[in-house]
Amino acid sequence: MKFTKTLAAAAATVLLGTSAMHAAELRLSHQFSESDLRHKVAQMVADEVAAADVDLDIKIFPTQSLFKAREQYKPLARGQVDMIVFPLAYAGGLRNPYNLTLMPGLVKNHDHAARLNDSEFMDEIEAILNEDDVMTLVHGYLAGGFAGTEECITAPDDVQGKQTRAAGKAFEQMLAGAGASIASMSSAEIYNAMQTGVLDAANTSSSSFVSYRIYEQVACFTPAGEYALWFMYQPMLMNKSTFEGLTEEQQQALLDASAKAEAYYLEEAKAQDTNARDVFAENGVEIAEMTEEEFNAWQEIAKETAYNAFLEGSPDGQRLLDLALSVE
Repeated sequence: MKFTKTLAAAAATVLLGTSAMHAAELRLSHQFSESDLRHKVAQMVADEVAAADVDLDIKIFPTQSLFKAREQYKPLARGQVDMIVFPLAYAGGLRNPYNLTLMPGLVKNHDHAARLNDSEFMDEIEAILNEDDVMTLVHGYLAGGFAGTEECITAPDDVQGKQTRAAGKAFEQMLAGAGASIASMSSAEIYNAMQTGVLDAANTSSSSFVSYRIYEQVACFTPAGEYALWFMYQPMLMNKSTFEGLTEEQQQALLDASAKAEAYYLEEAKAQDTNARDVFAENGVEIAEMTEEEFNAWQEIAKETAYNAFLEGSPDGQRLLDLALSVE
């Protein structure tokens, strides 16, 4: 799918006006609450740009107040909104390669994620974004883990026969390949499903494990550590034509702010994992660690299930998958 740039360019012209004397206002949309890390990343960019005093303001619309969570990509590409913080896999139905940004076994840990962000693989993702008149300002991955109501979940054998919730279709495919029974539900439903015996295990983000108090219902928690399976790419994106319509000073201020926010995003993402580990331990939950061997075993199942399913819908998929897997 390819969006035309005409509407976006026109929107940028209207936004910026004919005179640099008038301050530009950019609108930034996201689905998250104001206490969420991803909102704080957006706020940091807005604050840094304001402090640069380049006649550029960023107005943030949190909690789906401008667009629904999964419906933000098209408006961005069309220039109907200027910036979004967005789990890119949400647009996987529009651009199949984006599904690789929520794929089990492609990212081992946060430092690996940072290297992936600076790789040829991500250059290819950026080129696809550019085709839709979209560009990346801030890269960022968030991680997650496993929790079991009775037993620890670290290896594929641990989910065999268990009713399990996974975060994302690719993870459901992998878990089913390991012998789990899949229960699809939102993170908000995990607590009640475990409490009523509907669910034996769950996979979700570190922040969701804490915010939904899952530690009250489980015996063992496998946090994101040196090895973790669940990583989701959630960057800050911008309409490319709008960016190009800014003055050089405004562009530079935005890029400088984004670089600072990206470093903050990485450190705070790591901190969320540490916090989840600490909160579960403090509540008497056993902490398990995934080993390299267990990670590799999961990845082999992912190759047979989720990776194959991805390749069926992507003529260029094998090359992109190989590029991602080549990042050490």
